[in-house]
Amino acid sequence: MPSSRYLEIAEALRQAILAGEHPVGARLPSESDLAARWSASRGTVRQAVGLLAQEGLIGSRQGARRVVLRQELRHSFQQLNSFAQWAHAMGREPSSLILSRVTRPANPEEASRLGTTPGAEVLHVLRLRRLDGEPVLVERTAYTDWVAPAVRELPDDCVSIMNSIAENAGIVAHYGEHLIDAVAAGSEDARLLRVRRGSPLLRQRYLTYTASGRTIEWTDDRYRAGTVAFSVSNSAAAAPLARTAGPDMTPPPGAGSPSPGAGSPSSATGS
Repeated sequence: MPSSRYLEIAEALRQAILAGEHPVGARLPSESDLAARWSASRGTVRQAVGLLAQEGLIGSRQGARRVVLRQELRHSFQQLNSFAQWAHAMGREPSSLILSRVTRPANPEEASRLGTTPGAEVLHVLRLRRLDGEPVLVERTAYTDWVAPAVRELPDDCVSIMNSIAENAGIVAHYGEHLIDAVAAGSEDARLLRVRRGSPLLRQRYLTYTASGRTIEWTDDRYRAGTVAFSVSNSAAAAPLARTAGPDMTPPPGAGSPSPGAGSPSSATGS
C-alpha cells in the first residue's frame, strides 16, 4: 500500500473533525471500523490517527478509543512544516503577499541570531499571510546573504518561500528553533491584520538552519489572536521544556557556539 495512504485517511478524518462531524468529546470509530471503511490495514489507520494526535485534534485514554479534543487550528512542533503546508493539512487555503523586499545592514539582534557581523547586508522581507482570504499573520524575515538571491527571484504572491527555495535553489531547512510570546499590535500590524492598535498578538520568532547548521533566516511572525494555537508534546522521559525569562536559543548540531542570549529547540516554521 502506498506510504501516502495514511495521509489520505488522516486528511479525511481531519476534515470530518473540523466540519463538526465528530464533535469535541466524541469517540472516533475503532481502528478496525476505520480500516474496513478505508480498505486499509490497521497499521495504516494507526499512523493516520497518530498524526492527528500529534496535531492535538484527538487524544486517547489507556485502553480506550481515540477522543476528539478540539476543533481549533493547532500548529504542531513535531515536524518542520511551512505555514502553507500546515494550512493545507488543516483544510484551509493559504495565500501570501510580499509587501516589501529591502536589502539593508543587519541590526545587532539580526547579526547575533544569523551569526554574521553587525552591519552585514541582509534581505528584509515583510509579508502578509492569509487563510481563506482573511489576514492572520504578519511576517518579518531577515535572510542571510547566501539565501537572499533565491528569495529575490520569487513572485510577490509566492505561497511558501521555504518550499520554493528548496525546489529552486536546493536550500532546505532541517532545524528550527522558536521563541513564543505575546505582544501588542503596533500601527502597521493593526492595519494589516485589521485589528485595533494595542490588540494582543501571538508572536513566534525563530531561526532555521540547513542540515549542516548553516543559518537561513531569522523571522518575527505575529498572529492575530484566535487564529492559531501551537501544540507541543512532551513526557517525563524526554528533556523538559525550557522556561526562560528572556530570549535563549541553542544552535543545532554543527552550527557552532550559541549566540548571546538565544530558546529551546522545536520545529515548525512560518515561511
